[in-house]
Amino acid sequence: MMNAKELKKAIEDNVKVLYRKTIDEASKEQVFYALSYAIKDTIIDEWINTHKAYDEQDAKILYYLSMEFLIGRALGNNIINLGARKEVAQVLEELGFDLTDIEDQESDPALGNGGLGRLAACFLDSLATLNYPAYGCGIRYHYGMFKQKIENGYQKEVPDDWIKNGYPFEIKRSEYSYIVKFGGNVRVENVNGKEKFVQENYGSVKAIPYDMPVLGYENGMVNSLRIWDAEAITNFSLEQFDKGDYQKALEQENLAKTLVEVLYPNDNHYAGKELRLKQQYFFISASLQRALDKFKSTHSDIHMLPEKVVFQLNDTHPTVAIPELMRLLLDEEGLNWDEAWDITSRCMAYTNHTIMSEALEKWPIDLFKSLLPRVYQIVEEINRRFVMQIRDRYPNNAAEKEKKMAILYDGQVRMAYMAIIAGFSVNGVAKLHTQILEHQELKDFYEMMPEKFNNKTNGITQRRFLVHANPLLTDWITKKLGSDKFITDLPQLSGLKQYLNDDKSLEEFMEIKYQNKLRLVKYIKEHNGIDVDPNSIFDVQVKRLHEYKRQLLNILHVMYLYNKLKNDDNFDMYPRTFIFGAKAAAGYRRAKQTIKLINSVADVINNDKSINGKIKVVFIEDYKVSNAEIIFAAADVSEQISTASKEASGTGNMKFMLNGAPTLGTMDGANVEIVEEVGRDNAFIFGLSSDEVIAYENNGGYDPMTIFNSDTEIRTVLMQLVNGFYSPNNTEEFREIYDSLLKKQGNDRADVYFILKDFRSYAKAHDEVEKAYKDKKRWAKMALTQTANAGKFSSDRTIEEYVRDIWHLTKLRLDNAK
Repeated sequence: MMNAKELKKAIEDNVKVLYRKTIDEASKEQVFYALSYAIKDTIIDEWINTHKAYDEQDAKILYYLSMEFLIGRALGNNIINLGARKEVAQVLEELGFDLTDIEDQESDPALGNGGLGRLAACFLDSLATLNYPAYGCGIRYHYGMFKQKIENGYQKEVPDDWIKNGYPFEIKRSEYSYIVKFGGNVRVENVNGKEKFVQENYGSVKAIPYDMPVLGYENGMVNSLRIWDAEAITNFSLEQFDKGDYQKALEQENLAKTLVEVLYPNDNHYAGKELRLKQQYFFISASLQRALDKFKSTHSDIHMLPEKVVFQLNDTHPTVAIPELMRLLLDEEGLNWDEAWDITSRCMAYTNHTIMSEALEKWPIDLFKSLLPRVYQIVEEINRRFVMQIRDRYPNNAAEKEKKMAILYDGQVRMAYMAIIAGFSVNGVAKLHTQILEHQELKDFYEMMPEKFNNKTNGITQRRFLVHANPLLTDWITKKLGSDKFITDLPQLSGLKQYLNDDKSLEEFMEIKYQNKLRLVKYIKEHNGIDVDPNSIFDVQVKRLHEYKRQLLNILHVMYLYNKLKNDDNFDMYPRTFIFGAKAAAGYRRAKQTIKLINSVADVINNDKSINGKIKVVFIEDYKVSNAEIIFAAADVSEQISTASKEASGTGNMKFMLNGAPTLGTMDGANVEIVEEVGRDNAFIFGLSSDEVIAYENNGGYDPMTIFNSDTEIRTVLMQLVNGFYSPNNTEEFREIYDSLLKKQGNDRADVYFILKDFRSYAKAHDEVEKAYKDKKRWAKMALTQTANAGKFSSDRTIEEYVRDIWHLTKLRLDNAK
């Protein structure tokens, strides 16, 4: 890192060059860009040195293939990982600026949404910090998923134009551009007695990579997040235009544009499905072409590829990498099938992130075949050979096994099955999740190839979700432990256990929580216009909005508490602030209705002075990494209430835990392992077990109408959905939610996610929260227990397990490491 004097001059010079202004005339946004470019200049030297070491040490390289990377703002994290936060803050102060204010000028890169994308970003951080060579490969979305606006309580999706002013932490690498082909037909030629497959009459785009630096923590290591943008090969066809075919003239330009506009286009129609499959193939084909070229630049024998390259498929989205690598090896490298399959099956590993079978990606065969004709031929052959294996292995039950395991079946291409068949490793992301995969959803594959299956419990990076998000707590921990080694060795937090019975330390810990609550109070006032009591219990549920995550259970319980306050003179409660943050997919009607319900309930409760502020309801608009950091640090209670057996892992639960918030949740996903670490007395567990849920799903026996008929308080809450209590202008506003809980919907039974079944247990758990919170010393010990036992949940631990069991990478030695 440049010294303070050099940094100061670089900022002033950048302001002058970029804006023709002096530093005194510059805005905060202009100082952000000036500082960012100065920091990037520092990073580039380390970046070059790292990638030089890739080649000099003949490193085995990981390519982490993911549709999304929810990286968050980069400036603050880069400064921390450079070990320069105090120096940068001091320089900015001398120039008349505050570092936090400057960081706030950065837009969150709109490259991901939810836990899947954030996990990928945490993994890249840990790989660099642990000195492992890796590329993250994805798409340079111009607008991301969307920017969420709340208007009259409804979610409105607007474009998130995060790169409109340029993004300082990226470098365009036009020299690594590749052509990606779609559609057309495949012609077979005979060349020297061998079949050669030629794709023709196709449309194509040029894939252009942009590299973003991923810094290790104070070790000189800089890996790359490589995100692909698309450009038309010929922007405009004058010949077609002159013929009057105006649409054809712009076809390539439009294809390139739509490929990189949005993350997860709405796929409840054919055009949306087609675009999503194009996106997946686009970044996969470009990434694999580049990986092979990089490999061949230093190695002459393509058969060595598995020794030097591993591709990790982050969920089913990148699974097309399997037939695409086969295509490249067969058609471009001239290998025979057995050679290509041997290489492919030793290069590919698959992480499953979902238990629900309907979320395991499937494509209509007609769409897949027309869009990727040569790739589809290869998928057919992979499937044909695997079906032969099934018939040999299960001669008396082949038809049933094919139905459950074949890649091509019932008019669909089943991508997760292809990932399992072709990959050498299949991992779940929490112990319970992996057990359910092995014994329920993927049982047939586990029985046939158990050696492939393993568990890698997720983790989070403490560099962002503690050091950056909670500097007060970071400084306190450093003081208490006498060292900041926990920043790269999180299990050292266990040293805080010695303070669990120290009253002064407990008071200090809770004072930090209070200061973080004040920060969130200010944010809520500025963004929501709601006055929140920092002494109330901050009960928080922030995550992607999906029915199985049960935000609906949470808000129904808020309605229940409100009714008791209004109708039961003997009822009192400790003040609570219920904080929600979530985006619903644009085409997910019921999820969007739940957002409307939350906001409608908030409008009624927050404006009812008769309850004396006992309940406040806040919906954080446009939930993302930058506001998440503020929320995690301030939370008292971590709501992790998914239907047991449905959440693969969760990582929000770990972020809350790290920041001292006890879990209120089901025994689902990584909650199980969190409870193992902190003890059941330091969590609030409720609801059906995963075995009970699965038994009901398989055998029936649950009728929510019996609860509706027998429990008057629950019935009152449900009736308020349809009697206009929260929607006086439209009594039918929440009819669909009401019906989903009590009536069979198509093939879905009533109350699919057991909201009413778990309601009373959930309410009882909330009573226990209040009882514990009123005992200040007990609560402080519970809160500190969370942080002291969070060591297991570092993504550093997760990465070391991947390296040991799957990737077999070797750490790089860097001569510029600190």
